[in-house]
Amino acid sequence: MGEIIRVLIIEDSYEDAELLTQELIKGGYDPQIVVVDTAEKMAAALDQQAWDIVFSDYSMPHFNGGQALLLLREDNPDLPFIFVSGTIGEEIAVAAMRTGANDYIIKGNLKRLVPTMARELDQAKLRREHRKSEVMVKHLAYHDALTVLPNRTLLQDRLQAAITAAQFGNYPLALLLMDLNRFKEINDTLGHHRGDYLLQQVGLLLSDILFEPNLVARLGGDEFAVLLPRLTGKDDIHAVAQKILHALEKPMMIEGLPIEVELGIGIAIYPDHGANPETLLQRADVAMYTAKENGNGYAIYEEKLNQYSPRRLVLLGELRHAIDKNELLLHFQPKVDLESDCVVGVEALARWQHPEHGFIPPNEFIIPAEKSGLIKPLTQWVLNAALQQCHTWQQQGIQINVAVNLSRRNLQDSQLPDLIAQLLLTYHLEPTCLGLEITESSIMSDPTHAVEVLTRLSGMGIQISIDDFGTGYSSLSSLAKLPVSSLKIDKSFILGMTENKNAMIVKSTIGLAHHLGLNVVAEGVESGDLLEKLSAFGCDEAQGYFISRPVPAEDLTRWLRESSWRLK
Repeated sequence: MGEIIRVLIIEDSYEDAELLTQELIKGGYDPQIVVVDTAEKMAAALDQQAWDIVFSDYSMPHFNGGQALLLLREDNPDLPFIFVSGTIGEEIAVAAMRTGANDYIIKGNLKRLVPTMARELDQAKLRREHRKSEVMVKHLAYHDALTVLPNRTLLQDRLQAAITAAQFGNYPLALLLMDLNRFKEINDTLGHHRGDYLLQQVGLLLSDILFEPNLVARLGGDEFAVLLPRLTGKDDIHAVAQKILHALEKPMMIEGLPIEVELGIGIAIYPDHGANPETLLQRADVAMYTAKENGNGYAIYEEKLNQYSPRRLVLLGELRHAIDKNELLLHFQPKVDLESDCVVGVEALARWQHPEHGFIPPNEFIIPAEKSGLIKPLTQWVLNAALQQCHTWQQQGIQINVAVNLSRRNLQDSQLPDLIAQLLLTYHLEPTCLGLEITESSIMSDPTHAVEVLTRLSGMGIQISIDDFGTGYSSLSSLAKLPVSSLKIDKSFILGMTENKNAMIVKSTIGLAHHLGLNVVAEGVESGDLLEKLSAFGCDEAQGYFISRPVPAEDLTRWLRESSWRLK
């Protein structure tokens, strides 16, 4: 038996069809033949099965080869089509090939049939492989390899199309951006292969709960997006966000391990928050970071949240210049011991007096610096300036501890302890001269690396304090396991102590912290009444406007010598 080949013959003469069949058999093939002579029969044959090649007469009473060719090309652009006719002339044959025929053979010269067919079958195979490669390349260009979800490129294309449709239809659409909390910790603890599996499961879950025409995409890393191309009402957004959060409440099982998956969702709405894909993506990103910081699960963009206005981007560039050229300055706010009424330390706070814009509020450059990665050189500048001032005070006979704030990114920097050790050596200072203040959230974002860095710093003899206590998610018992010596109760609790509930919270926090061996500092003390209450509650130290506002080093030096609060 020869090679099996499925042949569709369009011919009204069964004798001619038989001659063609015999020629194929002589050429070493086992042809599976179907002969048709009308458009209806041809359409039915094309629907019935796949074919390897089509031979067609040109002129027939009820059908012609030109019509057959058009019908075939609508169904299959790659299937070889060869005219076998005794009436077709050179001019007609050339015209036919221009419309999609692969070749033509004169019925009286069938010796060309087999080699022509063999050539065209090979060419068809190459075309199919090329088309398959094109499809694969296109799929890879528009889809994420790990999750097989649409990628950022396809999302932007679909988002632009959805915006165009929404403009004509005069209806809103929404873009949701989300990433997983503590995904780096999962990767580091369980391994990247389990982290990849988790991303795949999250992608499947999102796809299962969100149906067409909604689009789920993976943008890279642990970041996903959802496009809601048509909203009947803005309440739909809350329903979808809550549906996603609810679906992730149940832990995901990875190799028998239950993994809690939490994420922050940022939402931007067309046309309220932007009229193009770039703006909507940027503003959904801003809202996502807000959701992650406030712990509410999701947030809808508001103008006041945007840390990335053109002016802020310009300021970030100018901040780099200000750091490099030593154009920033420090203000210092004292902390006093409530039992002895002595000043026991100061907190160093970065300030920026811009040559054109004047005073830039700290939140306008510190928060963007944290998000852009500029926080590392900024913190290095603050540490250097603070320790240099501490050295100057010691030369003046003022022995005082200087505290510097660290951010989440600083706690991920394994080189930070070495930098601080070198600065202490440069300024001939003991480690006890330096204090470091960190927030609860900065630890919880990556506990493993944070604890490693903090342990090294504490081992050097540096005092570590938890700042803004009460605004994060940690408990006193969890903080007791960290190498910290004190905590600062957030000023929102101190200022609200006129309310009985807040006063009891502050009193209970002080008692529990003492039980765990922690020193307690109250920040935001703005009146003598608050100071008296805190002293009655047993608070150790206080800081706030009632004692002193943050002031430049020269003013603080004068204040230390003239104030009723004396140095210890």
